[in-house]
Amino acid sequence: MAAFVDHPDILFVVLILVFVAAVVFGALILRRLAPLPTDEREDFGVVQTSTLTLLALLIGFSLSMAVNRYDQRKNLEEGEANAIGTEFARADLTDARMSAPMKAALARYVRLRLAEYRTRDPAELARVNHDTAELQSALWKMATQVGKDMPTPIGALVVAGMNDVLNSQDYSEAARNNRIPLGAWVLMIVIALCGCAVQGYGAKGRLRWGLLVLVLPVTVALSLALIADIDSPRGGIIHVDPTNLARLLRSLEQ
Repeated sequence: MAAFVDHPDILFVVLILVFVAAVVFGALILRRLAPLPTDEREDFGVVQTSTLTLLALLIGFSLSMAVNRYDQRKNLEEGEANAIGTEFARADLTDARMSAPMKAALARYVRLRLAEYRTRDPAELARVNHDTAELQSALWKMATQVGKDMPTPIGALVVAGMNDVLNSQDYSEAARNNRIPLGAWVLMIVIALCGCAVQGYGAKGRLRWGLLVLVLPVTVALSLALIADIDSPRGGIIHVDPTNLARLLRSLEQ
């Protein structure tokens, strides 16, 4: 299930097929096994409405969760760019022997962070993460050396700024891992299957293939695929665009 959530396009196709099968099952099989008496149709309508209403509430709640997580990732990208830019400026407070290497390392760090946001290739991502970890270690060594060479409030300021730079990357990574729980996905899909089956079971007359079979499955599948797209930091087409990091890199290179 987790693999499908990271590929909203595949999830959309699979859900349409499964939901259409649920509608057909309700219309062609359930109706034959347990025909719905006319005098019970009103009570059945209450059950059908309640099921679809519950499904709509779950989809709306999950969409809100996904959007909030997306906004959080955007805000953390902005905070990361601000932390790096601030530390780049504070590098001027160190001596010339340390200032230039620290600025060069921070500029390379921004390039790695941009690559980490933009790449979708697992092998490339692993390489970028490895290089980032090594560069973070080098940056921290520079900061600690500044603290030893300048045991003053200015040196402490540089060390604290580097700590913010490194922490901001951890916050961004934690936000990417903060996803909609798998249990919520299972619950939504199960209730959607029930809703589609109930929709097919309660249909009057012959099954209208062009309308009944497609409308509810397509709308529900689209909604769930949209939630998966927003909630997935690397899958789909909706991603956090690192505009702040890109703007920072342009300013550092000038």
